Amino acid sequence: MGSKRRYYPAEDITVEFEPALCIHAAECAKGLPRVFDPQSRPWVDPSAAPADEIAKVVARCPSGALQYRRTDGGAEEVPVTENRVHVASDGPLQCVGDLRIVLPDGSIRHETRATLCRCGASANKPFCDNSHREMPFEDAALEMEDRLRQAEGEEEESALTIRLAANGPLLLQGPARLTCGGSSVSEGSKGALCRCGASAMKPYCDGAHKSNGFRAE
Repeated sequence: MGSKRRYYPAEDITVEFEPALCIHAAECAKGLPRVFDPQSRPWVDPSAAPADEIAKVVARCPSGALQYRRTDGGAEEVPVTENRVHVASDGPLQCVGDLRIVLPDGSIRHETRATLCRCGASANKPFCDNSHREMPFEDAALEMEDRLRQAEGEEEESALTIRLAANGPLLLQGPARLTCGGSSVSEGSKGALCRCGASAMKPYCDGAHKSNGFRAE
């Protein structure tokens, strides 16, 4: 998380950009090229389109690298009503909803969108940095078992909390719908997802991190 958040203000909206989270999905440039032009400096010009249009395109950024703040009294981004974690084929976990990501230092990031590493090679853990494209990480993610569990004896919450086990998996706590490229769906409020890349039962953890030397400081 070495790069700082950058701000691009206009009269009605301020666009925020956190470079360390960007996975170059290019949803912004495809959606509003007159606002988001990687070849220009600055590359974001929020004065080039209405605030409502910019807000819609920013909300399509899968990694959450782009955010916005309305300065005209317009609606801010609201999390989708269902927390969803999609297992991308040969790629990361694409999360949307009311997310609380607990980092190793104990700080909590409140996000509506996040793309999390599951190949084990990201230099920006727990977030994806596209390292899966440069290594032999393979998981077609067409089918998966229903292994999320319902937490018992705890108050029901709407947020999905994602904790990072030390040199281990992502621990989910809260209502979530886990999907993959096929028709497989798992729903529950508790589970452990692999982030070392070596589990034989992806996307779930099978303890492989204990023997493969996975480190995630």
